[in-house]
Amino acid sequence: MEIAFFSTKPYDRDYFDRHNERFHFRIHYFETPLNAQTARLVSGVRTVCAFVNDDLSAPVLEVLARRGVELIALRSAGFNHVDLKKAQELDLTVVRVPAYSPYAVAEHAVALILTLNRKTHRAYNRVRDGNFSLDRLVGFDLHGKTVGCVGTGKIGAAFCRIMRGFGCEVLAFDPYPNEALLEAGIEYTELADLLRRSRVVSLHCPLTPETHHLIDAAALQKMTPDATLVNTSRGALIDTAAVIDALSERRLGALALDVYEQEEGLFFEDYSFEILQDEQITRLMTFPNVLITAHQSFFTEEALNEIAETTLENVDRYARGERAMNAVS
Repeated sequence: MEIAFFSTKPYDRDYFDRHNERFHFRIHYFETPLNAQTARLVSGVRTVCAFVNDDLSAPVLEVLARRGVELIALRSAGFNHVDLKKAQELDLTVVRVPAYSPYAVAEHAVALILTLNRKTHRAYNRVRDGNFSLDRLVGFDLHGKTVGCVGTGKIGAAFCRIMRGFGCEVLAFDPYPNEALLEAGIEYTELADLLRRSRVVSLHCPLTPETHHLIDAAALQKMTPDATLVNTSRGALIDTAAVIDALSERRLGALALDVYEQEEGLFFEDYSFEILQDEQITRLMTFPNVLITAHQSFFTEEALNEIAETTLENVDRYARGERAMNAVS
């Protein structure tokens, strides 16, 4: 079995080559992202492996199907970038990695909260410059504060447990409450109530038509002016223009993002010697109370090992004609 990998970086090759010693697939790595043009690079390959910002819209899937592709192996949990209806029409099987390391993402969300709150990123730069003053570095105790978690799947549940460990009161919103969290003292409530009561709000839900711009101007109006909003899930959960307005008008205390609504073509690349053309992220970067990381919440050794192993196991099961364990329908 041959696999065409798109949007690959050196760390992808390291982990996939290591795990491929067990499977012996022929892997063709492409640094370029997958789109309607680069899909034409695929030749004589039954499987394409794609990442979160690759284009798997109907036109791209049509090109892949014409070129003999049968399996789309996502090396991610999210699949909102795949036109599943078109994939079904073209008889393309789509598989994913449903859970690589919920702790990686949950812990990164907590790291963002602590960094923004205690301003350790600013303190680090000050000390490097020989400035040892504490002026304007004051934070607040997380202990005793109310933290809201939107979405309590595996990642959200891990986040809730961590925040309980900090001594926080944790509120949760999810159409399907987690019984184990209820038993642990997590209070489920409506989204509007969660937004009103929480000093910190962290998003851990998938991107669907129902959750697109879940945090919009109306939702931001419900939050307290000193609240911190954190998103490590999918960029389009937040209306970027609305959050910029809220920050400008001091109606939002702080914002931490590991994902961004327009991150495709921006994140995972080096633009340090160029002028950014994205006006919204450029504006966000001007706020002293905004912290942005470039979709790195998944980026731990444990997660990368799990992604590589599960992705290759998904391909192996398909190649042997077995039922796909992680198929997306």
